[in-house]
Amino acid sequence: MTLEDKNARSLTKRFVFNALKALVKSFVFYMLYLFVLSFFVQFEGYVPGLRQTLESFVIVYISLGVFRDIVSDTFFQYFFDVAKALFVICYLILALNGGIVNLTYMDVALTVDLRLFLMAAILLSLLGLARAILQAINCANKKVELTFSYEF
Repeated sequence: MTLEDKNARSLTKRFVFNALKALVKSFVFYMLYLFVLSFFVQFEGYVPGLRQTLESFVIVYISLGVFRDIVSDTFFQYFFDVAKALFVICYLILALNGGIVNLTYMDVALTVDLRLFLMAAILLSLLGLARAILQAINCANKKVELTFSYEF
């Protein structure tokens, strides 16, 4: 068996392992979503489109997580981490309508101010974004160090 065959085989094994890991993680995350959704079912009458909003968020979030897990141990995983953090920030802003939510139930208009919650959630997502960017810089730095250590 040549060295190229061994490298191709190890690359295939790593890809299959990453794909299986992504499948298991996405299954667990989706089961957790279904569990949490059972608590929100009672609010569907009050908040129109709640289930569709949550479904679309979970689908995109799980997809980004699966793609990230498949390309883990490469530089591209950091792109998916950044994309996931930016997606969460944008989705929160759009779904919560800037933090002010207007609801109408039985001729009663209710305005809920969620700006404090939105700010806290965005700040947490910004921490995840900063972490992903710093990890990408660290990964690039390690690759440069490896290149320089071979030249000397």
